[in-house]
Amino acid sequence: MIRPMARLVREPIYQQLNTQLREALRSGDFPVGTQFLTERQVAERFQVSRITANKALASLVAEGLLDFRKGVGTFVREPRLDYDLRALVSFTDKARAAGLVPTSQVLRQEAITGVQAEPAARKALDLEADTPCFALERLRLADGKPLILERRVVLAAPCPDLLAQDLGTSLYQLWSEHYGLNLAGADQTIRAVNLDAADARILAVAKGTAALEVECTGRLQGGQALWWERTRYRGDGYAFQGSMGSAMPAISGILR
Repeated sequence: MIRPMARLVREPIYQQLNTQLREALRSGDFPVGTQFLTERQVAERFQVSRITANKALASLVAEGLLDFRKGVGTFVREPRLDYDLRALVSFTDKARAAGLVPTSQVLRQEAITGVQAEPAARKALDLEADTPCFALERLRLADGKPLILERRVVLAAPCPDLLAQDLGTSLYQLWSEHYGLNLAGADQTIRAVNLDAADARILAVAKGTAALEVECTGRLQGGQALWWERTRYRGDGYAFQGSMGSAMPAISGILR
């Protein structure tokens, strides 16, 4: 039995409508794979125009919450998390905001020196052979489903007792709240890859499955590098999102 939905009574209507439709998706009244409300039903239930209803449904499709099937309607899809290209956002926070339960498995936490780091990390962090670092490897899960395999090299000087902390939680929060570090952002490169046997096993997919790989260098305010990472995202569980202006004077990127 579908529960009644609240009417919209205050401005702005479009934001309220999006909120109400998201709540409907989280309520359990529309299980994954079932048909969602039609444009006409949305317009009638919330007393909005068909144009507003269409815009709201299209937004949920664009975000990966619904699938549009031409001539049939919209259907609830399995939740995907968004990777925001514009800001550092905690996986833990993203998963919770999507109504999922985030967990992490720490697969490796080890003190190393610069010479033991892989070449890409040595270059990105400008490591000397004896620079103290930490090597971290974590598997991030949402509702028990493995989604992200994350490998990092972190400079030890700004967070010398990092390995004594709970590394199953948000590193961003740990760095900012426990160590008082001001994170400025990260430079990142995104590419498509096919998972090798080892990574596919960890992410519980078949060898050769397509994934997205993000390689990035995170920095503190002032420009000092703090970490390098190479992270692989399951393509069926993550969507990458960003926004573009009306005109860009130049495009910066590398074609591979």
